[in-house]
Amino acid sequence: WYNPTLPQALYPSPWHILFPRKGLKMKVLLLKDVYKLGRAGDVKKVADGYGRNYLLPHGMAVLATPEAMNMAERIREKAGVQRSIVNKEMDVIAKQIEGLVIAFPARASETGKLYGSITAQMIVEAIKAKKGVEVTRRQIDAQPLRMLGEYKVHVRLTVDMIPEIKVIVHREGETVALPAKAEEQTEAAAEA
Repeated sequence: WYNPTLPQALYPSPWHILFPRKGLKMKVLLLKDVYKLGRAGDVKKVADGYGRNYLLPHGMAVLATPEAMNMAERIREKAGVQRSIVNKEMDVIAKQIEGLVIAFPARASETGKLYGSITAQMIVEAIKAKKGVEVTRRQIDAQPLRMLGEYKVHVRLTVDMIPEIKVIVHREGETVALPAKAEEQTEAAAEA
């Protein structure tokens, strides 16, 4: 397959043969709201692997062909209506969760580093125990907490609705004075 009379530029290097599509992007039309990417009806450039292996198989996007682009406005309108319905439903949950204060006793070293960590699943279980509200661990926007202290944790209910809760990690055996205002606010929200 090698001809010495032809210039070397006509022969691809082995790297290009092995990895022909590395670094390329694909344009997709989003069918659903995708966290940290965009809203339904948006056209985005994403990495090939992300589009091919996640967005397309899960039905969150389609390739941005001219035919698909004609549907973009209808997708945006449908998604806007659907988003408003979901926001109305989640508004009740958001009011219950907003300003919630959760305290976790934990064993810690002298420097304040925990022997273990407070995970998103533990936060979900505490929310359920305190308010009876079901959220998933994927909706909690926090890394595992590994130090003593106060943390603000966001609970991602919808794209638009992200209430904030306060998590206090304290040493086992110590008592923590929870803010009275926060408890009164959460009780008043629960009654309303």
